[in-house]
Amino acid sequence: MKKIFFSLAVFYAVGANAQNYLITFAGTGASTNVGFVKVENLTSGSSLSISGTDILHLTDIVTESYSTIDKQSTEIMIYPNPVTRNTLIQFYPPEAGRAVVSVTDINGKVLVQTESFLNIGLHEFKLSGLKSGFFLISITGNGFHYSGKLLSNNDSNGTITLEEISRSQATENKPAKKADFKGIQANIDMYYTNGDRIKFTGISGDYSTVITDIPSVDKTITFDFIACKDGDNINYPVVKIGEQVWMAENLKTTKYRNSDLIGTTSPATLDITGESEPKYQWAYNGNESLVNIYGRLYTWYAITDSRNVCPEGWHLPTNDEWTTLTDFLTNNGYGYEGSGSDIAKSMAATSGWTTSSNAGGAGNDQLSNNSSGFTALPGGDYAPYGLFNGLGWESRWWTDSDWIRYLYSTDSNLPSVTVVLNSGASVRCVKD
Repeated sequence: MKKIFFSLAVFYAVGANAQNYLITFAGTGASTNVGFVKVENLTSGSSLSISGTDILHLTDIVTESYSTIDKQSTEIMIYPNPVTRNTLIQFYPPEAGRAVVSVTDINGKVLVQTESFLNIGLHEFKLSGLKSGFFLISITGNGFHYSGKLLSNNDSNGTITLEEISRSQATENKPAKKADFKGIQANIDMYYTNGDRIKFTGISGDYSTVITDIPSVDKTITFDFIACKDGDNINYPVVKIGEQVWMAENLKTTKYRNSDLIGTTSPATLDITGESEPKYQWAYNGNESLVNIYGRLYTWYAITDSRNVCPEGWHLPTNDEWTTLTDFLTNNGYGYEGSGSDIAKSMAATSGWTTSSNAGGAGNDQLSNNSSGFTALPGGDYAPYGLFNGLGWESRWWTDSDWIRYLYSTDSNLPSVTVVLNSGASVRCVKD
């Protein structure tokens, strides 16, 4: 029987000395199962998402940027993945008959669906119009069911479309072998040159852990899955930097650890300068749609309340703990161009910052940001007379004292300053 192979047909120049490193994945802690992994080459700006059971092949000779497994007897191929505009879905039904192709969000809501008669052979569908997020693609037909995950980085507000764009007849008259996709392990190629820094985000159900590494040998990346769930039952990704484990997103909770509500103001721009110890939280400018990206802003009195805003097992960092973080980055080559205390770019996210004219600033050349995996986003601040300011160019994080750490789009390091305790700033918790 002839075998059908898929290829993304992405070609790179052949290096004089090919790099060939095989990376496998494992889980420990709260979960030993790695569902899938987002892989980002922070040096080149390329990224992809793969199954946690797949083997990542880092190489500077890439003739097929996906795998060369027998796709006549396995699951679907989705590429590009992540997607920014359109993605292609390819699969090979083992039986002819009617089949349903569906796209759902992470809550199981069907976003688009099509049903048609599929012969035995290669089928290709084009999917477009997705917003940003994670999605599940499934194909259910006569005696088979395929599924795969898709990450979209698209900001589209248009109509989601799913259409078949090509099909080919099977090369033999007899039916193909029925799919058995349990335990399938694929080799996934990714372009890599020695010294590139890779960010791995491992996801297992509610758990998400970030690791950055510069691979130079075959190795297993082991994700320590750690519970980080707040009073609203929101789970946070975590990142290990040195000997510390930090939340990799800003705090979003509206509740203390015991489920008591943290107050807010109405309107969000209310002047609270006359209040002595206000305990409030806000979405920036009262816009709840911004919380998922930037988190919430809190007064110091709210976050130092004995009921605790940080998840169980986590706490508000001291100024010294922030210094431990910045010292580690400074002393381990995370500075701009590899040395020094200008570590802002290693902490800032790869997008979302106002463009900076400062070469070492967080807003300059953003694709080279975030080598630490801290993923700082500019959530702005709140002044007690009711003014929100700084979204897109400033991050501020509380310590357990009246000091804050802050990062501007033009900053090359992480300064500290004292502020009015009635003001609002972001929170990053650190593990006990």
